[in-house]
Amino acid sequence: MATRGTRSEKVRRIFNQFDANRDGGLNREEMASLVGAVNPRVKFSDEQINAILDEVFRTYGEFIDGDKGLTYEGLLRTYDDGAGDVDRDFDALGLDLAADAAAAAKEPLPPSEASSSSIVDERMAVETQKKQRTAAWAVSPNHGIVFDDTWKIVDDLELLVKRLKIKQSKEGGKLKNENFDAYSDAGWSRELGPSAEISEKRVFWEESGHDYAVFLKELGALRARADGARSREEAFDGHMAIGRVLYEHQLFKEALVSFKRACELQPVDVRPHFRAGNCLYVLGRFKEAKEEFLLALEAAEAGGNQWAYLLPQIYVNLGIALEGEGMVLSACEYYREAAILCPTHFRALKLLGSALFGVGEYRAAVKALEEAIFMKPDYADAHCDLASALHAMGEDERAIEVFQKAIDLKPGHVDALYNLGGLYMDLGRFQRASEMYTRVLAVWPNHWRAQLNKAVSLLGAGETEEAKRALKEALKMTNRVELHDAISHLKQLQKKKTKASNGGVSGEASIVIIEPSKFKVVGERTTGRQELATALQIRALQRVTRLSRCSVELLKKEMSEHDVPVSYSGGGVPEKSIRKPNLEQILHRLLSFLKPETFQGAVKAINERILSVLDENGSGRVDLGMFYAILAPICSGPPDRRKRIAFDALLWRPMNEDGANIKKIDATIYIKLLRAVYLPSQGVSELMEVRGDSDTSMVSFSEFLVMFDDPDWGFGIMPTLLKLETGDRNRHGSTVCSVCRYPVIGSRFKETKSHFSLCNQCYSEGKVPSSFKQDEYRFKEYGSEGEAMKDKCMCFNLQSRDEK
Repeated sequence: MATRGTRSEKVRRIFNQFDANRDGGLNREEMASLVGAVNPRVKFSDEQINAILDEVFRTYGEFIDGDKGLTYEGLLRTYDDGAGDVDRDFDALGLDLAADAAAAAKEPLPPSEASSSSIVDERMAVETQKKQRTAAWAVSPNHGIVFDDTWKIVDDLELLVKRLKIKQSKEGGKLKNENFDAYSDAGWSRELGPSAEISEKRVFWEESGHDYAVFLKELGALRARADGARSREEAFDGHMAIGRVLYEHQLFKEALVSFKRACELQPVDVRPHFRAGNCLYVLGRFKEAKEEFLLALEAAEAGGNQWAYLLPQIYVNLGIALEGEGMVLSACEYYREAAILCPTHFRALKLLGSALFGVGEYRAAVKALEEAIFMKPDYADAHCDLASALHAMGEDERAIEVFQKAIDLKPGHVDALYNLGGLYMDLGRFQRASEMYTRVLAVWPNHWRAQLNKAVSLLGAGETEEAKRALKEALKMTNRVELHDAISHLKQLQKKKTKASNGGVSGEASIVIIEPSKFKVVGERTTGRQELATALQIRALQRVTRLSRCSVELLKKEMSEHDVPVSYSGGGVPEKSIRKPNLEQILHRLLSFLKPETFQGAVKAINERILSVLDENGSGRVDLGMFYAILAPICSGPPDRRKRIAFDALLWRPMNEDGANIKKIDATIYIKLLRAVYLPSQGVSELMEVRGDSDTSMVSFSEFLVMFDDPDWGFGIMPTLLKLETGDRNRHGSTVCSVCRYPVIGSRFKETKSHFSLCNQCYSEGKVPSSFKQDEYRFKEYGSEGEAMKDKCMCFNLQSRDEK
């Protein structure tokens, strides 16, 4: 990575290249030449050029020097804000620092920098020494050190940090580095204005030793010096500088203390809140980081044009902090704001695309990511996420190409390698998949998921012994139950393979799919194949959203404690509608027990399955009462309470003012929406039949229950769903499914003639072993091994009686 000094020199060379009249500024004509030159493959129209220049001159108005145009500091700021890539532009212009250095030494100073005053020369010499002895941020005109005494504090602090680093390096390698180069970069704006990025090697300081305690004591003395300054402004300057130095050296906890003190000294200044937010984010304290960024945003908006150019950075970091909490829909809003304010901010567009992908809005994600790549063609992370979005849309061959591009740009890109492995697995190209997972493990040796997937891909490729070894390696990394199931599965396959070698058949050819009409049930308690398939889909949604762990009473609590203003839809119908990001906040309260990454998955599933149906027009707003009513049947709680709260949610809507009854048309629309969400193959086409409100009759709760429980036109699947909720974790001893060879978990379906057993999934898909060919198959369902044993004993007793 280029140093900050090299970066500044490159920007200086680019600036000088296009400052044709040497007046120290880039006017519109000179800026237009720069934009065209650094984008040689793009043919901009005059309108596009003018739009870009208008945006630059508006956003960076503070750096516009009259008719001269954008100053060098302004151009540097545009690059710091992510509006361009310095290295790429420098290379595109064919510039060379080494070759230019000698020529630059012979050039006369521009008029604005020339001076005959020896006093000015001396001052410039002092400034040059300061630049050489500390980071470039310290001499920034808007964000650097203002007071001379602060320089002394910075010098003393640099010595303290250097001394601590030497001592910890000597004492058994306490100073630890972790290389983050392999992982996707969040691409977030870590600083306000000029600064170095956090090093790719994350430093972990040893905080429990004597040396660190001494360092803290001496640091406390420096903070006391800053507090003892002659004015509040100087004290603020001192604490901000201390925080910046500590942050540069990745002493984030101590940097946070300094930025918090600076916040106390100047609460309405954007900078300390922003940098405190950065520290909190790095420390994993996402909620507190979000609060600091919100304070920075409030201060920036209140400060008018003074902080306008910083808003895109604040929006970006606020979005990333929200993603840290799992609030991806909310993060999208801030990424959009950043991209609107700064259309050339490729990081904002990449983050927007990644977040949209994270909530299942793939087409919008592809559009944003392609724009980011258009601005920065070598953006490996954007290529990786674009490929993932393309795969989700079914464009697999193009996805492979884009994944490969990401890997070409960054050969050790773990996400690209891992996801490409998954894509190859989906396509059945198991050998290629195992190669990708092997490359992941070369970069990240303890990646247990890659190790497990490598085993599965080797199994798919027919390399059973290699798969066994890979599974054993995965077991050394983690003790998760799915690994034990996978090993058991492998053993079953090995037994099956041994039998096949003695005259049988093996592999996928040993499985046949039977048409539904040939599947018969024995007894009233046995679930039909089609019904089980539907219930399993709903149960899968319950699991990924974790709504089965969310009490239905919490929905009632939300309705009673958080009222929503009435708004009017396009048709003039009053409703309590809410924007998706606000709805996400409600879900965050309902699912407060989830970790951020799990919550993200839940929101994605809810957005794809539920919100996509409720927001059919793509307005971004959802009828909240209807949303609660749709959620109620799959939340936890007695079935009667789920139905009652679904009814109460419909009563809560402004159209039902009766207090005890709801309009029949609303109940009908609800049932149709419920079926469209949970039984999509049966319910979507029926929605158009119930639009309009010509029927003004009312429905009581008892009448609503009749509609709800109707097996053909209502949600009659609920009893089967309840059976899955209570029993789909039951194990049946050593019994394995005769098709997939996995241990039977949940209900066991035993064929009464041939006596083979199927698991829930294989039964619902109609799969049977090809060795048992029959005209029809009759199955009996057992919820537990105890039920099966009881039935076996009863059959034995009946058989004994018959023999007597």
